[in-house]
Formats: sequence, structure tokens, C-alpha cells
Amino acid sequence: MSFKNSPKIQHKGDSPYLSRQSSNPSGRAKPQKNVEPSSPLLVGCCRGFTNSKTTGSSASTSPQHPKQLQYQRLLQKVEDLEKEVMKQREVGVMYKRRMERAQDYLRHCLQIAQENGILDLTLNYNGDFQQSPLSLHSISSPQIPTSPPHHAHHPNLATIIHQAKTNGWYIHPNEIKLEEKIGEGSTAEIHRGTWRGFEVAVKCISQDFFRINQNGVVYFSQELETLSRQRHRFVLQLMGACIEPPHHAWVVTEYLSTTLKEWLHGPGNRRRERMVPLPPLQERVGRALEIALAMQYLHEQKPKLVHRDLKPSNIFLDDAMHVRVADFGHARFLGDEEMALTGETGTYVYMAPEVIRCEPYNENCDVYSFGIILNELLTGNYPYVETEYGPTKIAMEVVESNLRPKLPSDDDVGKLGDLLHLISLCWDQNPTTRPSFATITLSLKTYAKNNFV
Repeated sequence: MSFKNSPKIQHKGDSPYLSRQSSNPSGRAKPQKNVEPSSPLLVGCCRGFTNSKTTGSSASTSPQHPKQLQYQRLLQKVEDLEKEVMKQREVGVMYKRRMERAQDYLRHCLQIAQENGILDLTLNYNGDFQQSPLSLHSISSPQIPTSPPHHAHHPNLATIIHQAKTNGWYIHPNEIKLEEKIGEGSTAEIHRGTWRGFEVAVKCISQDFFRINQNGVVYFSQELETLSRQRHRFVLQLMGACIEPPHHAWVVTEYLSTTLKEWLHGPGNRRRERMVPLPPLQERVGRALEIALAMQYLHEQKPKLVHRDLKPSNIFLDDAMHVRVADFGHARFLGDEEMALTGETGTYVYMAPEVIRCEPYNENCDVYSFGIILNELLTGNYPYVETEYGPTKIAMEVVESNLRPKLPSDDDVGKLGDLLHLISLCWDQNPTTRPSFATITLSLKTYAKNNFV
């Protein structure tokens, strides 16, 4: 094969170019200088000749111009920026709404402070009252009612005391022996204790809660009234209460040392490494069914009871590993066709989109939380552990981008198909399409019967 009439590739400075090879009587190709066989320039030029025909002394090439590629990348960046701008506008609207609600809440707090003389704490050392620069009159808005957000069915404290004494669950503080603290929240401490020989858990409401909250007694009464009505094997049982606020506002329940969170993930708050082996699937589905049965019981009461803070750390396990749904501090009774409060209540990771958006919501917010828990039971992972998002970022993405936790791997889809479909229904963005807990319990019973019996 002769290269006599073939074009050769040379380097001139930094640019490749084609030239006619000079006469070579021997018929052999002269060696090329300054061109390496693996040079990107050579490869690029050869690609230019692909599927082309060389005639005479010229060859045509049609590579895509670098400026075209740069232009396409620029267009893609512009499109991405436009999407981000739209997203930020939507986030701005959401935060504006939340800011308005925060302002309303501030006015409400100021009104309570004014009515209870808390603003008088701005007295200086000589005892003269100093007018606070921030007052109700400096905020122009409609008057906020002082009535607590509770249902008409909630009795007052006197009625609760009478009910407790009549039904035998009124406890004098001297009957309780408080032991070590086992938990703490923003308004209460949880102690292990002993009452009449029984090991109990004692929730001690902080005195500050009643001192700074005008409706603290109402909320305390409401929690007691809620717990006293519950009679279900999978709902935490009220043993009694010390009803002498603010010094002895104690809620006494059965003592359970393990939560669903600890059973599934192990002790501590580490969110990456598994501390304990994953329980068998049959046991995990069994725990999910028990939670659903408890929630069905709560939602089918008249009026229905909305938990509003359903999560694994609020679900306890007894010695036989059966569940107890607990912590009714945020729970509210809800009449038929009635919407609940519109404030954020609960934990962001398990909170329904409509609650995050401060929109009216009903018992379907508990169904959403259950969907997150069911997926957590199947995967054995904390929700959103695959992301680096914090709780606030998760909440924003749930509302704006329909973000949800990662479902089980594809290897498990075959045997978990029905459960994955149930999860998708439970955490649907539209609360009206979520199933009731009656439907959920039926689905879980059917799955257990078909797979474990």
C-alpha cells in the first residue's frame, strides 16, 4: 500500500494542518515528526475523516464546532437557573406565610404577657415601670382571641379532678416515689417511679410551663382527658395523675423502657451505622399492623382523636414487643368534617406537607406519618438518611419537590410490592387520596396472611 498521494498530518505551532506529501521515489511513507500516535490532535483529526472519502489532495471534515457545544451548555445553565428562580419564589411565598403566622403568634404572646403582668418584669432596679418599646399597639393587626385552641368537649380542671377521683385514678403526690430521669422535653421531664408497688413512668410538667402559658392548665387538663379515655391494648395506658398544677402536674403511665426507634435502630441518635441486627420482616410488619390498629381506634372515636406527632420515638414496646402509641401532648379531638389547627405541630421528618404549609388539616396527617414509619420499618433506615439535608431543608423539599424517603431496593420489590404501593398511598401529597387506617389495617392483615401464614 502506497502513501504517495495520501495527506499527511503535521504540527505547525499548536494547530494541525494538512499538506501534500512531497515526491518520494521509494514509495515509502516518510516518518512524521512531532506527532505522537496517541496524540489527541491526531485522534481528533482522524475522527474528522470517519466515513468520509478522500479524493486527490483534499479531504472534508465536519466536526461539531466547540462554540456550539459551549452555547448548548450555556442554554442548559440558563434553563437550570430559571427553574431555581421559580423554586425560590415559591419558597419565598411559603416563608412569607409562615412569617405572617409567626407575627400573629407574637401578638398572641404579647397579649398573654400583658394580661398576666409579665411585661412588668421590665422594671428597672429602682422599681419604676419602664414602658416596653414593643407593645400590642405597635403591631397593627386584628385582635387575636385569647381563647385556647381546644375542642368544646375538653372539660376544665375541676371536672378533670372530679372525674379522676370518681374513677379512681386521682393520685396524691406523696404516693409517688420519683427515681432517675429517663427523658426530657421542652415542657416536661420523664422520671421512672414507683406507685403502690408498680413501676411507672411519671411525666412531670414544668412549673415554668404554667407560669408563662395562660392556657397551660387547659392543655394539661386536655392531655389528661385524652389519655383517660383510651382503652386499647396498643395505646399507652394512663395509671393516674397528680392534678395540683403548677407544683404537681404529673401524668402517671405504665413504664415501658424500649421505643420502636431503639428496637429498630439501636440506642443513641447515630443516623448512619446500624447498631443492632434488623429484626425479621414478619416482626416489622407485625409492629406496623399494631400501630395501624391503635391509630384506627383513635381515629374512629367520636370525636376522632388526631395524634399529630406520630413517630418511632413516641411508640413504645412492652416486654412481649407489642406496641403502645404514646405522647398525646399534641393530640386534638376533631369533629366530623372539621379541620384541625393550622400551626406546625410534630417533627419535620414525619410531618405531612399540609402541616408544613400551615394549611388546615385533619386526621390524614397521621396517615402520612405512618407511611414514613412503615417505609422506615421495611428499609431499616432513618428517613432521608440517603441525603445530607437537615430537617428544615427536608421540609422544604417535601412541600416543593415531593421529596420522600428512599424505598426498599429493587431486589425486595417483588415480595414487598403490595407494601410499597400502600406506602405510596399513605404519603401521597394530596391528603384526600390517602387511605383510612381501617383500609391500612386490612391491607396489612392481608399481606401478613399471604406471606407469613
